[in-house]
Amino acid sequence: MGIIKLSAIDSTNDFLKDLVRKQSVENFTTVVAENQTKGRGQMGAVWETEKGKNLIMSTLVGEVLSSSYDIFHLNVAVALGVIAVLEEYNLPKLAIKWPNDIMSDQKKVAGILIENSFKSDTKIQSIVGIGLNVNQQSFENLPKASSMAVVMNRNYELDQVLEKVVFQIKKNCALILSNQSELLWNQFHNYLFKINIPIPFEDAQQNRFMGIIQGVTSEGKLQVILEDDSVQTYGIKEIQMLY
Repeated sequence: MGIIKLSAIDSTNDFLKDLVRKQSVENFTTVVAENQTKGRGQMGAVWETEKGKNLIMSTLVGEVLSSSYDIFHLNVAVALGVIAVLEEYNLPKLAIKWPNDIMSDQKKVAGILIENSFKSDTKIQSIVGIGLNVNQQSFENLPKASSMAVVMNRNYELDQVLEKVVFQIKKNCALILSNQSELLWNQFHNYLFKINIPIPFEDAQQNRFMGIIQGVTSEGKLQVILEDDSVQTYGIKEIQMLY
């Protein structure tokens, strides 16, 4: 595993994708930047970060997923990897907000963006992008954002946090490769944000309704129990929870 450190880049995901196109890159090679000018989140959201304060990283994960049906297994593995690291640092009330936000005490401390490409030999190659708020103290106009430093009232060594995150990703990918994804899924549902609690949602047509999160399907869709007791599944762009 190699670490590539950059002072500033538009996107660590894009940098790593371009590198993979140009040359052979070792699995779990990780690109980390002090500053990212065009960071992205789910559904095109912008990920803003203060220079030198947070962990901005992208990791190459290849030959772990065996088919397109397994793609969300990697999301589960990565989210749980970040959770494991934050547990080491004793952050409280950790949860995974579907599909890929990491929460501590109702506030977002990390986001994950995984981009998959399908190779001609049927192998799947993934670029795992993670933005983890580590030492940033101020989140202007972002009332639902926080950081490790804000939550725990202390600063952290970014390189140490990076090493722990990559270690946990590799550890959880090993479980996928050994056909033990079920262990990850059980943990994932234990950490699922607002599971089994009535909460308001809004669909793509801006209709609001109450529902109860029952779980997440193997394809990564959210299962919600509606007021008529029926169960509806939703994709990433079809629903958002209001909390």
